[in-house]
Amino acid sequence: MADGFFSTPTHPRPPRSEDERLDWLRLIRSRRVGAVTFHRLLAEHGSARDALAALPELALAAGVKDYRCCPAEVAQAEYAEARIAGAYALCFGDDGYPAALMELPDAPPLLWVQGDIGLLQRPKLALVGARNASSLGLRMATRLAEGLGQAGYAIVSGLARGIDKAAHEAALPTGTIAVQAGGVDVIYPEENAALAQKIREQGVRISEQPMGANPQTRHFPLRNRLIAGLSQAVVVVEAAARSGSLITARNAADQGREVMAVPGHPFDPRAAGCNMLLRDGAALIRNPTDVLEALGQPSPLSPSAQPPEPEIRAALAKKAPPPLPGPVPATRPLSEMSELHSRILARLGPSPLAEDQLIRDLAMPPAHLAPALLLLELEGEILRQPGGLLSRSSAGI
Repeated sequence: MADGFFSTPTHPRPPRSEDERLDWLRLIRSRRVGAVTFHRLLAEHGSARDALAALPELALAAGVKDYRCCPAEVAQAEYAEARIAGAYALCFGDDGYPAALMELPDAPPLLWVQGDIGLLQRPKLALVGARNASSLGLRMATRLAEGLGQAGYAIVSGLARGIDKAAHEAALPTGTIAVQAGGVDVIYPEENAALAQKIREQGVRISEQPMGANPQTRHFPLRNRLIAGLSQAVVVVEAAARSGSLITARNAADQGREVMAVPGHPFDPRAAGCNMLLRDGAALIRNPTDVLEALGQPSPLSPSAQPPEPEIRAALAKKAPPPLPGPVPATRPLSEMSELHSRILARLGPSPLAEDQLIRDLAMPPAHLAPALLLLELEGEILRQPGGLLSRSSAGI
């Protein structure tokens, strides 16, 4: 019963009654039945009910004894949880089911959805990247999401920390789609709960996992294939050499989608994955216009929507800030200073960042930040450059 698929699959008709929908849910929730096997069984037996009846015998032939399908009570309980959570089911072939996903051989037979189902019919682009994103990476994700949203695209991402969060937040006014690794009613990470609620109200959240399912490691690659499958193109903003973002990019390439990447400093490990993608032929992205041109579309962005000049050029033109306060007060706890040092280093990379931008990113008074910057500079972790710019030293990366 290993997953496999016909070379020219026949799309099944969607379920037409509540009983048929329950049978679909029972079949996909049955042990050893993945999306590919589901579609094959439906093609071979004509209906989910007939496939359920045949499963025990098929399992026995494959050496699995005492095989039992998902009980009807379990599927009914999942439907009850969905009603409580305000989620509704989109079955493969239903009106509203994303047409792009129907092209995939492992398209989810059923998606749980919360929010504006209409967004799933819009042109879509994925923005993904590092969870521990740099300040420049976060701002790039924000600009891309804003610009591409104004160009008419819904922005797809995975509701993770870092780049995903920045992309969702920036695209809320124009439309964003969050693909979740666990159940659609389970928010991970918990710190994104407020954002998830806004997406439910202004965008849409989807998942193929059971209601109430906590995300497991194996769920994230499955989620990543859906992020790629929904989208015309995947734009990677920051990614390490081994990361989930690169899995999404590989899925996109396998699915015939465009792969694009934002270049980064060669010494920054958060840019290693993007630089590898560019080496292997991904389109180089500097702004929303680059994405539209790579898709072969003229830019509909108005001059006001065009991204501003690069941060470094603007920062160099600024007058150096006045001297900041000196040493760290002896009364500050070491644990608090250590946590602040980690936050500063997470925001900085080899590419220079304006100090006033760092202050805004961390939302801290300059008087609190200046002593920590001084200590990190003395320890050789960061470098201070002309024009009020800061960067990580090569020793600190």
